[in-house]
Amino acid sequence: MEFIKICGLTTHEQIDWAIELGYDAIGIVVSPTSKRYCPPAAAISLANHARGKILSFVVALKHEDAREVSSHFDIAQLYEKADIPNLAYSSATQPEASDTYAYFFYDASIGTGVFKEIPEWVKDVPGKVVLAGGLNIENVQSTINSFSPYGIDVSSSLEISPGMKSKTMMAKFIEMARAAYEIEGCAKI
Repeated sequence: MEFIKICGLTTHEQIDWAIELGYDAIGIVVSPTSKRYCPPAAAISLANHARGKILSFVVALKHEDAREVSSHFDIAQLYEKADIPNLAYSSATQPEASDTYAYFFYDASIGTGVFKEIPEWVKDVPGKVVLAGGLNIENVQSTINSFSPYGIDVSSSLEISPGMKSKTMMAKFIEMARAAYEIEGCAKI
């Protein structure tokens, strides 16, 4: 599968770039401690701009941070377990068999964007597994080739400054990722 999400968007223009470049999903961060924090009104405005054009994720460390705005988004990506529909559970530890989620995001960086070695157990996690945390233009292809994930998630490596994405870097990243998925797809046939 090929699912490419860009996270930490802060403007309507960045959402438009993601759509134009062919990203599958966008993420809006609502945890107040993040450098990419969007207050509730701004997050809702961004969700409304994305609606019907691209899959939208509200991203937060805790469910409490996202509760006020999550109904405006398609998916809630949380770094804690929560009994909610459309959960994208993010963690650096292997989920339990009883955990329920729409997506599992492996992110050892816990939103810091620092790449860490991905453990082999990630290959055995059932469902839609998305790799995140420190992916960039240099390591995205080898990561896809090594783990064949359902998807990947990128944020800080495509920024000029926190929250300010570069359209040029966004274009190069998705080009590299799609090329790796195409090779991966051919190898499995």
